[in-house]
Amino acid sequence: MRKGLILAGGLGTRLYPTTLGVSKHLFPIYDKPMIYYPLSTLMLAGIKEIAIISDSKNLRLYKKLLGNGDFFGISITYLIQNMPRGIAEALTIGKDFINGNTSALILGDNIFYGSGFVKLLENSNNHAECCSIFLYKVRDPRNFGIAVLDSDNKIVKMSEKPSNYLSDLAITGLYFFDKNAPIFCENLTKSSRNEFEIIELLKIYQKKNLLNYELLGRGFIWFDAGTPGSLIKASNFVESLQNRQGFLMGSPEEIAFRKGWISKKDIIKKISKFKKSFYVENLLNYFRDN
Repeated sequence: MRKGLILAGGLGTRLYPTTLGVSKHLFPIYDKPMIYYPLSTLMLAGIKEIAIISDSKNLRLYKKLLGNGDFFGISITYLIQNMPRGIAEALTIGKDFINGNTSALILGDNIFYGSGFVKLLENSNNHAECCSIFLYKVRDPRNFGIAVLDSDNKIVKMSEKPSNYLSDLAITGLYFFDKNAPIFCENLTKSSRNEFEIIELLKIYQKKNLLNYELLGRGFIWFDAGTPGSLIKASNFVESLQNRQGFLMGSPEEIAFRKGWISKKDIIKKISKFKKSFYVENLLNYFRDN
């Protein structure tokens, strides 16, 4: 059974001074906290055992928000990362939690949406013997890990935030790994940034010919919501989608209900005392129609 990891630590330096008081992953993206979106992505993939990784101060807040996950029909574990030392460290911290299973790692500020996205998640979830990543075309590749494809559309090179143009295909913060990922991480050394780089882990899979990718093309949206501008853009997108089309985006309750993990009655019972909440209003409207 695949285990899920949400890396929700970091110093939030791009959002200073707001992040001095609280983790950015608790900032609202329109009508719900940011961490609901990566949590929903893992749930859409069918993953029910999920660990949230952060420092002890913010873990207390996540526990208050999410509890043990039973309200969403899932199980949530909390793991401490005292200081951020790179994305790949999440797999080392989560080694005992993963316990020899396959895993999926998502960054706590990554938001995805698109027709057919659930199918891509399911396909990646079914590939137990390799690593699967998701690529997205960006205008300024200097801010991301980048993948370079050859004429046969095979990944031939990857680089972390290259200063010179190599490709416009960003490696998003969502990764599906086989059971060996924590073991491979043991052989990683810190980079010049003093971090265990996720790119170096992906290169191990590339050399073993075990690296697959899905290209999120036209019709897909990906936000790396780590800057003031991206927070506004993500919120505006969710607001437009939900209010114009009546969809719910990033709602763990709605996903848990659709997957049969929790009953409509139990959800309504818990949220009914928060009727003045716009998020709850949207949920109640959804349940009235379904």
